[in-house]
Amino acid sequence: MIDWTDRHCRFFHRLLSPHARLYTEMIATGAILYGDAARHLDFDRAEHPVALQLGGNEPDALARAARAGQDRGYDEINLNCGCPSDRVQKGAFGACLMSTPALVADCVKAMRDAVGVPVTVKHRIGLDYDESYGFVRDFVGTVHAAGCDVFIVHARNAVLKGLSPKENREIPPLRYDVARQLKRDFPQALIVLNGGLADARDALAHIGHGGGDLDGVMLGREAYHRPRVLSELSRQLWPDAPIPDDETVVRAMMDYAGDQVARGVPLRAVARHMLGLFNTQGGARRWRQMLSDSRLLAANDPALINTAWQVVAGAAERRAA
Repeated sequence: MIDWTDRHCRFFHRLLSPHARLYTEMIATGAILYGDAARHLDFDRAEHPVALQLGGNEPDALARAARAGQDRGYDEINLNCGCPSDRVQKGAFGACLMSTPALVADCVKAMRDAVGVPVTVKHRIGLDYDESYGFVRDFVGTVHAAGCDVFIVHARNAVLKGLSPKENREIPPLRYDVARQLKRDFPQALIVLNGGLADARDALAHIGHGGGDLDGVMLGREAYHRPRVLSELSRQLWPDAPIPDDETVVRAMMDYAGDQVARGVPLRAVARHMLGLFNTQGGARRWRQMLSDSRLLAANDPALINTAWQVVAGAAERRAA
């Protein structure tokens, strides 16, 4: 989710799901240690619980970046061992790390020694076209022995040569049974399922709440393109937690955008994450058009969000009439 789940996106998603754990985009250790750390690490207190996802392959650098994340207040440090992009491959981290489980174990140990918050790992179930269960079992076993107790399992292989990142999310077959087998083999670990989850009811069927064996589910692009799926999940998992209606969310985001614009953030940086809010509803197309119109955004006026909302609300009223 590089360039997607930034702080503005996470603030928006928190409104839709009061208790879900939110994750940053993958941030390379160098960006934190040698770049603008504040730009990458700052977040709103409303985002809690929120995890910092790191990309890297050097135990010392990961430990220092993890400590910086803990100092900023993150609730979890996550090591990405699943991203297959060319940029990540050139840095020899992401999914590449699955071929060196001992190194991942060293990285996990170094981070655990540096911080007091949980250190977790996100990974694929295989590399290229090797679908042997033993590969991912041994990877998880080695890293689990180093003290990692939470594994977020993207239930597809990562094909490092020949497939684009988009194709890697679609072409390698989903094998949820591998995640279930990992849970049977490592019952003390928490196994969180990721990959291809789009429907709230189907997602919940994989975890204890829905009669499944796994400990959690993670949604990525579905949550981005259809954000209200987070609310659908929340209503099932935390039925007593109130979920704001559309107007309340819009008002909160307009206030948030006003605060960010006053700090020099362009309205576009906030509005782009809201485009999918009304997907499947009347007025959704016009909402997307208005919040992505370069001429309207150029004014940098947060009232644009309210203007677009009036279009959606008007469409709902006409349907009701």
